[in-house]
Amino acid sequence: MKRAPFFLILLLFATSIPVAHAKESYRREMFVSVIEEPQVLSNREEINKLILFAKQARIKVLYIQIYRANMCWFASNVGDSSPYQNALKSVGEDPLSLLIKQAHANDIEVHAWLNLLSLAKNANAPLLKKYGYEILTRSLAPKKTLDDYKIDEQYFLEPGDLRVHKELTDLVKEVVTAYPKLDGIQFDYIRYPDIHPIYGYTKSNIERFKRSTGIATISDTDPVWKTWKRDQVSLLLTILTRKAHSIKPDIHVSTTGCMSYTRAYEEAFQDWPSWINSGLVDYVTIMSYPDTTPEFIKSISDAQKRVTDFSKVHVGIGVYKLLKDPESFVQQLSLCQDSKGGACVFFYYSNLSQTPALKDIITASP
Repeated sequence: MKRAPFFLILLLFATSIPVAHAKESYRREMFVSVIEEPQVLSNREEINKLILFAKQARIKVLYIQIYRANMCWFASNVGDSSPYQNALKSVGEDPLSLLIKQAHANDIEVHAWLNLLSLAKNANAPLLKKYGYEILTRSLAPKKTLDDYKIDEQYFLEPGDLRVHKELTDLVKEVVTAYPKLDGIQFDYIRYPDIHPIYGYTKSNIERFKRSTGIATISDTDPVWKTWKRDQVSLLLTILTRKAHSIKPDIHVSTTGCMSYTRAYEEAFQDWPSWINSGLVDYVTIMSYPDTTPEFIKSISDAQKRVTDFSKVHVGIGVYKLLKDPESFVQQLSLCQDSKGGACVFFYYSNLSQTPALKDIITASP
């Protein structure tokens, strides 16, 4: 099928609703990462720029990354707080508190975005220094050095390790206690690594599995072992959600979810539809980041089959893959809007704000 020229699609998109009577029929949300340059939390001017852009683009929720690779952009005893201390000196006050205040003044929600089980490439992570390599999930391949634990160029914490449960629960307590005006918290990387799903073979995890099931020999193909790993991820999420609600009962709790569902369930051991259907979380942001429109349609269709209420699914749009393809961005945005999901979520801020064609679309479209 021959596609219409981009300028025509944009024109139709921008004029489909009369501007004077435009009514927002879907919710827009956006990730703001600490790896962006310049870092938003690094100075007051960048915070002001973010709020202005969010207002222009009619973004209603900002997911502000404040925990990544066991580094913290808030005061913490669990992770390395040096990024927070540097930002505090630069801004002159707690940068997240300032951002929340300015966002609320413009009717924008702020949710803390936490990368939980990935340490990225941080070999100096405080959790590694405190507990050693044993808290990292692993395959049965021999391990001689820390590099041998890398999976997809990252170190992953073991979801079934009770020490990991405690540390991440303490982390959530720190965040929700320190920022009582925070609207929500989104748990990212709450899963096993999905590159060759043969992990979970830490000493503590194996011991707990054998005690719980009575099974002495573990096989990667054993459905009981697979269910155990899936249950560990869900258990961790349950503990973290309860801790957040115990401190602030009305805080919104959400997670990210892998796509496709088969990848999530069979490889990342992440049963995110059950989290929605059981009411464990308020919603899940699905990481549907294909760079082609047909694959985006397929991803949404896959997710729609998995839940009873699709409004509890927020659809991610991988803007970083569409920087040179504004036409596909328009198409995915329109499809997301029509899907009746809870929101369209842009990944991430600088991709939109620093790419003129995409910025024009998102600030002009209804």
